[in-house]
Amino acid sequence: MHEKFDQIVMGVDPGLNSTGWGIVASQGSKLVYLASGIIKISLKLSLAAKLLVIYKEISNQIEQHQPKGFAIEETYVNDNPSTSLKLGQARGVAILAAANINLEVFEYAPRFVKKAIVGKGNADKIQVAAMINHLLHHKIADHNESDAIAIAICHINCHKFYSKLKDGKDY
Repeated sequence: MHEKFDQIVMGVDPGLNSTGWGIVASQGSKLVYLASGIIKISLKLSLAAKLLVIYKEISNQIEQHQPKGFAIEETYVNDNPSTSLKLGQARGVAILAAANINLEVFEYAPRFVKKAIVGKGNADKIQVAAMINHLLHHKIADHNESDAIAIAICHINCHKFYSKLKDGKDY
């Protein structure tokens, strides 16, 4: 089913209550939207139960869509250390889902993703979503979902660039 694509990448925007995921492929210079969604997690669940939901859902999407790459947003430290630690745990179980089947994991800083997609490292979520909708000709309403897709696209473009550099090709 996916043999016509150069790359298929799953992007993940981790969160403890809402984790976005997106699958994007490349076909030459063309980007192709394959699937995306949100893992909504009940606020009533314990931390361990929330992490299990994230792990299982990411694992299910990997199994269903068979990406060849996995890109995730790096953790940023905010004003609340407890929140940062919990976000790191959500990232950890998503990374574990990829590592469990030997998918190589790539991490990108939020500002880097925004700069790669919108051209500004301080772009807001609305600008990222608008650019994703424009690039893929597919309406994505949820910001966690569009952020996940942005991470996947960022990886596809970075991977192409670094592959050409590695092969000695000039830009």
